[in-house]
Amino acid sequence: MSNRKFKTEVNQLLDLLIHSLYSHSEIFLRELISNSSDALDKLKYLTLTDDKFKNLEWDPRIDIVLDGDDKKTIIIKDNGIGMNDADLADSLGTIARSGTKNFLSQLSGDDRKDSNLIGQFGVGFYSIFMVADHVDVITRKAGEDKAWKWSSNGREGYSLDEAEREEGQGTTVILHINDAGKEYANKYDLEQIIKKYSNHIAFPIHLHYSSSRYEGEGDDKKEIKEDKIEQINSASALWKRSAREIKEDEYNEFYKSISNDMDDPMLKIHTKAEGTLEYSTLFYVPKKAPFDMFQADYKPGVKLYVRRVFITDDDKELLPTYLRFIRGVIDSEDLPLNVSREILQKNKVLASIKNASVKKILGELKNFSKKEEEYNAFIDQYNRPLKEGVYSDYGNKEELQELVRFKSTSVEGWTSLSAYVDRMTEDQKGIYYITGDNESTLRNSPLLEAYKKKGIEVLVMDDEIDEIVAPMMGPYKEKEMKAVNKSGSSEDLKTEEDKEKEKTIEPLLKKIKEALGESVKDVVASSRLHESPSCIVADENDPTAQMQQMLKAMGQTDLPEIKPIMEVNPDHAIVSRLQGSDDQSLIEDISWLLLDEAILVEGAPLKNPHEFSQRLNRVMEKAL
Repeated sequence: MSNRKFKTEVNQLLDLLIHSLYSHSEIFLRELISNSSDALDKLKYLTLTDDKFKNLEWDPRIDIVLDGDDKKTIIIKDNGIGMNDADLADSLGTIARSGTKNFLSQLSGDDRKDSNLIGQFGVGFYSIFMVADHVDVITRKAGEDKAWKWSSNGREGYSLDEAEREEGQGTTVILHINDAGKEYANKYDLEQIIKKYSNHIAFPIHLHYSSSRYEGEGDDKKEIKEDKIEQINSASALWKRSAREIKEDEYNEFYKSISNDMDDPMLKIHTKAEGTLEYSTLFYVPKKAPFDMFQADYKPGVKLYVRRVFITDDDKELLPTYLRFIRGVIDSEDLPLNVSREILQKNKVLASIKNASVKKILGELKNFSKKEEEYNAFIDQYNRPLKEGVYSDYGNKEELQELVRFKSTSVEGWTSLSAYVDRMTEDQKGIYYITGDNESTLRNSPLLEAYKKKGIEVLVMDDEIDEIVAPMMGPYKEKEMKAVNKSGSSEDLKTEEDKEKEKTIEPLLKKIKEALGESVKDVVASSRLHESPSCIVADENDPTAQMQQMLKAMGQTDLPEIKPIMEVNPDHAIVSRLQGSDDQSLIEDISWLLLDEAILVEGAPLKNPHEFSQRLNRVMEKAL
């Protein structure tokens, strides 16, 4: 027997492996199946390209054998390319040669380099020692006569000797399981792990297990044990196949299998990229938004595979947050398998795939938007996440501007910015919008009176996120976004006649401002009001009342008080009569009532309802 000592403490490496690189010990089975799949892939290539192997009678497969009696071993074997003694030393002795300290010293902090380094050091294979006290690897390389056996407990060292392997070429890994491994020594758990991580490995995975049945009754009842073999995986990666050969039913069934959704998807997006990077993606848009879409701890819906081997379905970095409703698969040919999720988050290969995938998804959604009725159903579910994208994804802002939809004062249902611009009047200065939390209140706001009279369309934004997103939307096609509840937008409406009226009413404006004191930032004549006597707007650089409420709800209680600007309508009867009054107390009461009424119309609460009631009663007394 050829015994060899490890040159360093593998325990230190195993500790790193268990606590830093892998979240669950079940990962051992993924690693071994992945190795078997690679071995099968290599031999398959040789049967196609090497004359020496073209006549090989070969049925590629992976077999997992569960010891049904004492449950002390789990065996994973394949009939792939196999290994000789040199291959074993290279593949399984890398850690022994390089040493744990050397491994640790070579971690550079560069995620791409380190992720590749982890694979080179054979860390993945050594995950088996999380579940096994001792491991035997018996293997024979295709085209060679000798078989070899590698044995180790992962601590003192390993042995490497000649052996026998009756099955021919391939590799058999025998795990002598420890207490931690016992939880996997049953058909149910092994089957679940295989389906979770390796369902789409391109080769069949057969599980060998024993089951019992009983015959007879009473004293004649006998237990009859049966050895069974069952294929566990589908052995077909749907996303790797050509879209031309996949039926719609197959796409839908696969979607349901990965999403647990009972409905067919609203949209599918299947891509196979070749060139500098090779990868396949298959994305779906559910008909209904995921229930946790607006929860901070939402479950991401995209699974990452590397060469058909499942890596993770819990990485929120695979797609940007605003596309968290997407379900599907990313399968890369270029990522290393033995890599932690933490390192994946900043991997440059994955970043390139992510960027290309986002472009593809947004492009497909743009095509989908041509189907107005279907796209409106999409908008009903996902308009808000797309708006988040406008705010957060500057690189794709123009594409997202085309996808978001808004309500409007001019059309029923949803409208796009593009359609709005097409309907703009010739002298219109920008894209006008109004924000708030209630659609009915916004549509009846006095702020819209002049726009309606002039036939100018205003976008009605009643989603709370619009307060944040709308200022970030423009410019769109060189048209600025202008909030009608901001002071600056009224300048676009002002005529020479309005300027003359402003001069005439200036003395009254001064009296009203004196009456209101520090409660307002300014009092000005309005060019936007026609039926209402007053309204409030925010200064161009100040947050609106709605934004202030949002900030307070988010815990920002120490905000300085933001004062509104009050606009009064020079043509309204109340203002005209007030202009001719010398009753200072009446001017003060009316001034406050005009302000409070404007606040109420905007859906905001009054600071002092009691004072409002007293003033209203005094004015009514004088009117009787």
